[in-house]
Amino acid sequence: MLPQKQAEEAIVSRSSSTLKDELEQDVDGKGEEDEETAHGFSMKNLLWHGGSAWDAWFSCASNQVAQVLLTLPYSFSQLGMLSGVILQLFYGFMGSWTAYLISVLYIEFRSRKEKENVNFKNHVIQWFEVLDGLLGPYWKAAGLAFNCTFLLFGSVIQLIACASNIYYINDRLDKRTWTYIFGACCATTVFIPSFHNYRIWSFLGLGMTTYTAWYLTIAAVVHGQVEGVTHSGPTKLVLYFTGATNILYTFGGHAVTVEIMHAMWKPQKFKNIYLLATVYVFTLTLPSAAAVYWAFGDQLLTHSNAFALLPKSGWRDAAVILMLIHQFITFGFASTPLYFVWEKVIGMHDAKSICLRALARLPVVIPIWFLAIIFPFFGPINSAVGALLVSFTVYIIPAMAHMLTYRTPSARQNAAEKPPFFLPSWTAMYAVNAFVVGWVLVVGFGLGGWASMTNFVRQVDTFGLFAKCYQCPKPQPPPAPAPQTLQQQHH
Repeated sequence: MLPQKQAEEAIVSRSSSTLKDELEQDVDGKGEEDEETAHGFSMKNLLWHGGSAWDAWFSCASNQVAQVLLTLPYSFSQLGMLSGVILQLFYGFMGSWTAYLISVLYIEFRSRKEKENVNFKNHVIQWFEVLDGLLGPYWKAAGLAFNCTFLLFGSVIQLIACASNIYYINDRLDKRTWTYIFGACCATTVFIPSFHNYRIWSFLGLGMTTYTAWYLTIAAVVHGQVEGVTHSGPTKLVLYFTGATNILYTFGGHAVTVEIMHAMWKPQKFKNIYLLATVYVFTLTLPSAAAVYWAFGDQLLTHSNAFALLPKSGWRDAAVILMLIHQFITFGFASTPLYFVWEKVIGMHDAKSICLRALARLPVVIPIWFLAIIFPFFGPINSAVGALLVSFTVYIIPAMAHMLTYRTPSARQNAAEKPPFFLPSWTAMYAVNAFVVGWVLVVGFGLGGWASMTNFVRQVDTFGLFAKCYQCPKPQPPPAPAPQTLQQQHH
């Protein structure tokens, strides 16, 4: 009877501590709400201070599908229609699962630290700190290396996409020049302190992506199939796994999950938010990619940006402009965690002045700018980043970290979060996590890495590093004079 009594006491004490944590978080949330009420209706609070579950949902959904929306038809041309649809659903749900694991580990880390009376008032918790607190310095080093490199290239991809898109409205400047211009514009994200302050941007970003996705769908259907259209994919293994890895990248946008959770008033509410965001994202990615591939078929193999094939119109120009603004927002999402890391390195993370922190963050933008100019390969770079970085950052490491954190019976018994209702056994969770690690290691990193790097090297060989205008149409040579004219001139 004694062990049973001790177990009951442990459950009671855990329940009371969980309740206490939730009450404390309620107090925090109420504090924000009371502050808003005390000041009356404030535009600043409406646009700037976000920490609700809705804010987190908008942040996850708008961050998950940005420029990649334009490259998914390209992936469908490599994969074929059936594989494209199946892999989107497969990686979408797998990504939601690993985002759930990250949220569980965050809550575990935070509950342990709060029992030690650690205060996070002026400190943003990040993924590498969660790994450090739960598994030690080696895991911290791995998390920091993969996360920072992925977010660095994630920011680079947004810059490349800006230049690639604006070219379809104004081709008087080449894509490299546009990259210089948008690099300067995106540097202004240093003034946004944290994910709390992305409320209006997340909302607008998702609206812009929604418009673009439905524009692509409707424009492709209205345009109809081009004459002699062929849908030969999949034809080559290299192209098949390159396309598959781009989809892995699409649903691997949860490298900023911990920062978005930390910005919430009640982080416990995050668990299902990423899944709900993914379900909404499916309504954007599946119809648009399928419709554009149906209309243009194999032409997409040499046009990684869907805008390239759609006829010029006011609707297309509007979609390009909205995507540009959204890419600026997504650049901020990808670079803000890098700003936090850099602030912690140089000891500026606790600074109160926004301007001082903005000045300290500027050196982070320079390498992003430089890399976007070296590798302007819109499309192939997504797959390379997906295979080499996303596979570890947001699939393999979270699944392994969860398995190791709860490997002992005491850790499972004292877990801040129990297994979910749809998978109530720890053994089943281990099995799912082991499958994720095995699948992504072999298919995502192994085969995907081989295919995407082969494709990437081919782009370097074809266009060269520092390509001035990647995949731009060649200028038409002036028409040769007619033979009759030459004879007349001769006489």
